Amino acid sequence: MALDMLREIQAFVSVAHKRSFVAAARALGRSPSAVTRAVQTLEDNAGSKLLNRNANAVTLTAAGERLLQHAERLLDVQRDAADELAALSGNAQGWIRFAVPQLLAEHLLPQVLADFSRRHPQVTLDVQYSDEALDPLLGKLDFAVRGAFPQSSELIGYPLWPYQRHLYASPAYLALAGTPAHPEQLEGHSLILHTAPRILKAWHFCRDGQITSVRPRPRLRLASGTAVYHGALAGAGIARLAAWVGEAQVKAGRLVRVCAPYRLTSSTGQDPQMHAVYPAGDLPARVRDLLIALRQAGRAP
Repeated sequence: MALDMLREIQAFVSVAHKRSFVAAARALGRSPSAVTRAVQTLEDNAGSKLLNRNANAVTLTAAGERLLQHAERLLDVQRDAADELAALSGNAQGWIRFAVPQLLAEHLLPQVLADFSRRHPQVTLDVQYSDEALDPLLGKLDFAVRGAFPQSSELIGYPLWPYQRHLYASPAYLALAGTPAHPEQLEGHSLILHTAPRILKAWHFCRDGQITSVRPRPRLRLASGTAVYHGALAGAGIARLAAWVGEAQVKAGRLVRVCAPYRLTSSTGQDPQMHAVYPAGDLPARVRDLLIALRQAGRAP
């Protein structure tokens, strides 16, 4: 199949799914005018109108409905063929563009990237580090990794690993300020609050199924998880950290768990999880391989 026709079919399928030329262009990384031209060319070649366009929405015509199911199968075959060719060549190829929280630059991800690059030398990795909840559609990313609690959206969620959160502080800070054993004893302590992607109004502590909520009054408000982590290590106060970050430092003697019997959860007692989100559609084999590697690293003891 000619490359131009394939791009026309991709444009049509994306517009049909998104019900918008602008949203389809964003998902494909093309301009709206290019997507419009591609669909018009496909309609001209088919000799039928495939989409109804008006100011409020884009809908499929009867001919468009019939073509869509065949076009989707064709794109599935094309993707499978591309993956099979990559497998036959012995190496995945191409780019993977993704975003992760800043803390992953210091924990887990460097080793994952090193191992993945050795296995797939023809794959180029482009990583954005940000604590903001970046939208892979807007950022033209293959996926974005997020922590906390998945939120419903038009994106597809891919679970990576569940985890718990606790409070941590350095031995030096606790030697000076004392060690609170109960959430209500946090009053008067120097608290470090992570403000990205949002400012939490309350910390919810769970013990034996019972929830205790405390409104933190922070001494430090930081928009970086890495800054929160290093603030706790430096003795600036008590910080809420993921166990996959904090527990290694507890074993090393650099941090101590505060209010040790409690874990920090949602208001309903739900533990968070790391997860990836990506636009609708099949993931290339190279992207699936990287997500599997991330999941295995996060779930390793």
